[in-house]
Amino acid sequence: QVHLVESGGGLVQAGGSLRLSCAASGLSFSYIPMGWFRQAPGKEREFIASINRNGDSVYYADHVKGRFTISRDNGKNTVTLQMNSLKPDDTAVYYCASAGVRGGVVVGLNEYKFWGQGTQVTVSS
Repeated sequence: QVHLVESGGGLVQAGGSLRLSCAASGLSFSYIPMGWFRQAPGKEREFIASINRNGDSVYYADHVKGRFTISRDNGKNTVTLQMNSLKPDDTAVYYCASAGVRGGVVVGLNEYKFWGQGTQVTVSS
């Protein structure tokens, strides 16, 4: 049974930083691309970042490029999202997800098979 558990969310002031982590179990983690998404109230879930199986290829949504960094540790089955220069518009529930395919970065929401329960990030102005 696959489990993805996010942690690290919280309340931060604009301009601050947070580091989200996702611990994965029950899957062949080192073969699977991982991604981070977020969903704000009243909005659709949106793609933030993806990382390939080896961690040597990443892809970001334009609105987080240069501020967020995705990384993974295949030895610990974890994927991390470092978020800097946070803005109030970054307020959302953040989800990690594992792709339903193996290999490179994956952008499409529908290409992700398993999801965590989400962690709340709130950025105050």
